[in-house]
Amino acid sequence: MTHTIEAPLAATPAATSVSARTLLAGGVVAGPLFLGAGLIQGLSRDGFDFTRNAISQLSLGGPGWIQVTSFLLTGALLVVGAVGMRRALRGGPGGVWAPRLVAVFGTSFLLSAVFAADPGAGFPAGAPDARTTSMSWHGTLHMLSGMVGYLALCAAFFVLARHFAAGGRRGWAVGSRLVPFAVLAGFAGSSATVAAFTVGAGLGLLGLAAVTARLLKA
Repeated sequence: MTHTIEAPLAATPAATSVSARTLLAGGVVAGPLFLGAGLIQGLSRDGFDFTRNAISQLSLGGPGWIQVTSFLLTGALLVVGAVGMRRALRGGPGGVWAPRLVAVFGTSFLLSAVFAADPGAGFPAGAPDARTTSMSWHGTLHMLSGMVGYLALCAAFFVLARHFAAGGRRGWAVGSRLVPFAVLAGFAGSSATVAAFTVGAGLGLLGLAAVTARLLKA
């Protein structure tokens, strides 16, 4: 009877390891997938201008379902990656809060799919050429969910920096501390051009993909 009980327990760590790698892989592809889809749409849709329009606005208009799907898929992959991160970091520095904060970030993408951004700056076709001065309720929720999500991501990078520092990976620790400042600088520059916001958001997504890939490799 003893051997019957011990055999399944011995197989559990290996199964968990494979599952964690698969989940982390989902987190790795989330950011590049979202940015790639946004780039292709932005270049192909009439009236869209990366210097004036945010990627979120691609969810408006007839082909908007593509961007909505991108939000949903990216959010799901980020949450999946957060679960993998929890398993990979279990028992170590940052093992509790880094996955939680990344999960909040992923959830913000799901909410962004539900609550659409407002039209403006000439997109979609027929929208006012100037930026919208008053926001709709769904536009407000879209903005708030994104703001909370990216603040959670910035916090996650600082937590992950502690993990990398404890493991002697100094370069990764320094990089994890720098990415949040690049993200916030991009957001601050959005008052001058929307492209700054897009770059800041993109750096956050790519930075998360990079650190998740490092955890996957480890």
